[in-house]
Amino acid sequence: MARSLDLDELVEHWTLLDDERELTAGKRGPTRLGFALLLKFYTRAGRFPRGRGELPDEAVEFVARQVGVDPAELRFYEWSGSTIAYHRAQIRAHLGFRECSVADADKLIEWLAANVCEAERRPELVRDELLVRCRAERIEPPAAGRVDRIVRSALHQAEQRLTGRIVARLPIDVADRLRALVAVDVPDDDTGGDSVLALIKSVPGNVSLDSMLTEIRKLRAVRAIGLPRGLFADVAPRVVASWRARAAVESPSHLRDHPEPLMLTLLAALLHARLREITDALVELLIATVHRIGARADKKVTEELVNAFKRVTGKENILFAIAEASLDRPDDPVRSVVYPAVAGGEQTLRELVHEFKTKGPVYRRTVQTTLKASYSNHYRRGLIELLDVLEFRSNNATHRPVLDALDLIKRHADARLTYYPAGETVPTHKGLLGDWTSLVFTDTGRSGRRVVRNVYEICTFQALRERLRCKEIWVVGADRWRNPDEDLPADFEAHRAAHYAALRKPLDPTAFIGQMREEMRTELAALDAAVPKLAWLEVAERGKQGPIKLTDLDAAPEPRNLRRLKAEVRARWGIVPLVDMLKEAVLRTGCLAGVTAAAGRGDLAADVLAERLLLAIYAYGTNTGIRAIAGSAQHGHSEDDIRYVRRRYLTAEVARTIAVEIANATFAARAQTVWGASSTAVASDSTHFGAFDQNIFTEWHSRYGGRGVLIYWHIERKSMAIHSQLINCSASEVAAMIEGAMRHGTTMEVEGNYVDSHGQSEVGFGITRLLGFDLLPRIKRINKVRLYRPAAGEPDAYPRLAPALTRPIRWEIIAEQYDQMIKYATAIRAGTASTEAILRRFTRANAIHPTYQAMIEVGRAQRTIFVARYLRDRDLQREINEGLNVVESWNRANSVIFFGKGGDIATNRRDEQELSVLCLRVLQAALVYVNTLMVQDVLADDEWATLLTDADQRGLTPLFWTHVAPYGEVKLDMSHRLALGTAALRV
Repeated sequence: MARSLDLDELVEHWTLLDDERELTAGKRGPTRLGFALLLKFYTRAGRFPRGRGELPDEAVEFVARQVGVDPAELRFYEWSGSTIAYHRAQIRAHLGFRECSVADADKLIEWLAANVCEAERRPELVRDELLVRCRAERIEPPAAGRVDRIVRSALHQAEQRLTGRIVARLPIDVADRLRALVAVDVPDDDTGGDSVLALIKSVPGNVSLDSMLTEIRKLRAVRAIGLPRGLFADVAPRVVASWRARAAVESPSHLRDHPEPLMLTLLAALLHARLREITDALVELLIATVHRIGARADKKVTEELVNAFKRVTGKENILFAIAEASLDRPDDPVRSVVYPAVAGGEQTLRELVHEFKTKGPVYRRTVQTTLKASYSNHYRRGLIELLDVLEFRSNNATHRPVLDALDLIKRHADARLTYYPAGETVPTHKGLLGDWTSLVFTDTGRSGRRVVRNVYEICTFQALRERLRCKEIWVVGADRWRNPDEDLPADFEAHRAAHYAALRKPLDPTAFIGQMREEMRTELAALDAAVPKLAWLEVAERGKQGPIKLTDLDAAPEPRNLRRLKAEVRARWGIVPLVDMLKEAVLRTGCLAGVTAAAGRGDLAADVLAERLLLAIYAYGTNTGIRAIAGSAQHGHSEDDIRYVRRRYLTAEVARTIAVEIANATFAARAQTVWGASSTAVASDSTHFGAFDQNIFTEWHSRYGGRGVLIYWHIERKSMAIHSQLINCSASEVAAMIEGAMRHGTTMEVEGNYVDSHGQSEVGFGITRLLGFDLLPRIKRINKVRLYRPAAGEPDAYPRLAPALTRPIRWEIIAEQYDQMIKYATAIRAGTASTEAILRRFTRANAIHPTYQAMIEVGRAQRTIFVARYLRDRDLQREINEGLNVVESWNRANSVIFFGKGGDIATNRRDEQELSVLCLRVLQAALVYVNTLMVQDVLADDEWATLLTDADQRGLTPLFWTHVAPYGEVKLDMSHRLALGTAALRV
């Protein structure tokens, strides 16, 4: 069914021009109308319509008025036969198009193979490029089946060329070692014992010495193959990623079935990608291990020394009492003067001494001594071996001493030394300062000051960890931990103006600064003037409580008819199995059409593939597992059948695409009269999922009190998820917020993002200002927020806000670093690196970074603008609160749908964890989509037309599940459909 058109589209695309009117002049009735519609459709689409269903009703009426024919006459136009064939020939001749000949098809295949398919392997995108090329060459696109054959041929030719080029670069001995990888068969799940290929495919274990040694062995195994440098230098990263995905899911026997050039290329791509992934894993293990050494030492000493700890209160009073008593009776014994002066006497003084010892220097030295023992006796072996396989570098000479210290450690790693040799030059770095100095440097008498080797190593690894985390030190051959200069756009200097224009920022920093300063003045002045009139706000000196006092929002009126609406939905459709909602959403949106095999095979019938994909998505999205889903005999698909489809077809990218298409279909299906105008704001927040901890991704979360991972959701105002991310518990929620807002992939335009306190920071305010969307947080401790002044020398400005005001913004820092900030923002916008990789540079550990300081100043200015507006605008406060409540509702639905295994993610593989989250998102998106259609069907009835009040409209949501059955036996019947009257079917 064609979509509806507005007047502008009708005028632009369906207006008959003078020469086109001449073509229709000799025709009458339905022939005249049918010819005119064919002509305008062809002019716009570059092909003829396949039938009446592709012609929008609005276009038919619009064209009918122009040619003076009743629109109803179109039903008499013949869509087959000699008349329409003659009309098509006329239109082709008029527009200069020709039918696609065999020679044209061969040329199109050659062009696609050379110009498109070497960089893009997704058939649907290659098809789009084919249609564009046909239009440019004035060729009428062939039929759908022939287009598919042309696309397949072009992809095949391009793959042959690429694989031939790659294999030609492989030395003979390297090719032999690649063949040896698949000489031994291992199961598809990569549990192949001593198989090198199975080892390379395996995922990292938990943070431990064994995991580190295994990853080191894995890295050496990959390097031993000896892939030449630059093997994939001229191959698009997306193509290499697709080869890697194919090789990862195939067993050796399947790989051997391929032509040798393809087999060798797939294996080489797998090794090329795994080399970077394993290097990243080792860096993360290093960071986590060094942290764990310190954390465990601290915990152990705490347990030993603080068990008997009793905090002594009123230390100042005790000190005063002792001093006064001592001055009054300076010559008397301590026992008769000091003890009586203190409440509790001698026991209180003993407790006071004990507290000092357990919290003061003695405590810290004990922690350091315990840490040294833990490192020397256990972890040192793995960390020293890491230095042999990882190459650390820095672009900043300030951190050269840490790198020199690592070289020193490597040189003396195998020697049995307590101190470094007297003549050895020992680099000094910041990690040796403070409390560690007395343990690192020891006076040995005649030999003078010596450096204790093991303590020096601990300090160096701790310094290395801190520099790695902010990417001041990076690792050769890594991906996430690579040279930070590679994260930035390489063409920034050459296309500076275009990059500034893409961010809608002026080239002149003074224009940017002037705009921000004026916004600050406007908002601060408006708040200053409004304070006396705002009953919910008080700004005054209040000591430790902070200068701002903001009262809570009043309770909104309760929606009274939504319960009736949900009951009506349940009465009409009964209890609907969740799998039926998934099936209905898939069939109506056609979101499975683009699914292709990860292994490059398409030997399953489309209907069989669809059923097994639905079952796999349901198994992962409910967390019940494929075995439980396959236990039902209703659908006739075995566990092995579903696992095969999961392994070959259902990748994270496929699941993400399905979720995006369901979201887009929901946006298109919404009736504005029911849901209101579309929103440009989303709410984002994280939720904690328990997960197995035998991997390096699962971490302890102090707020949730357990091990697991975080899922970061972006939910728009009417409860549809537009993005989801699986992140570590220690990952930056600010980076996740920006990543989702920038790269959600749906048709929604995000101009604002509601977040809770954890999703905002000064850097977050700064980078979102540069990226061009509003950060709208609910700040937990807003009472202590400080407002910055827009300029110096204005002490009397905004007198009512004086208790909350602080220093002026340092605009000169922003002016100096403006170009660099735009460069970082461009990297995020263009996706040259992940947002988290970019923002690693901007942490407190790297506070001296000049761009970080400038970004902080931009953030402080933007936060001041936001807070000033937020405090005086009660509607904005309610809007943010309601938006975040939508995320809370989404999280409640998680526990209903993701019910299997107690809601814990029961896998240690990162890719499996991510797939579980994406399938959960697909299920909830399907629920929202179907509920949207159900609600619209109910409200289309006359009796419901005026029943909902304003409070009902405000609370109306498609995210409810009182009529849904997520549990029980799975009975998938593709022929049974839900009776819904809205939205087109796309089976």
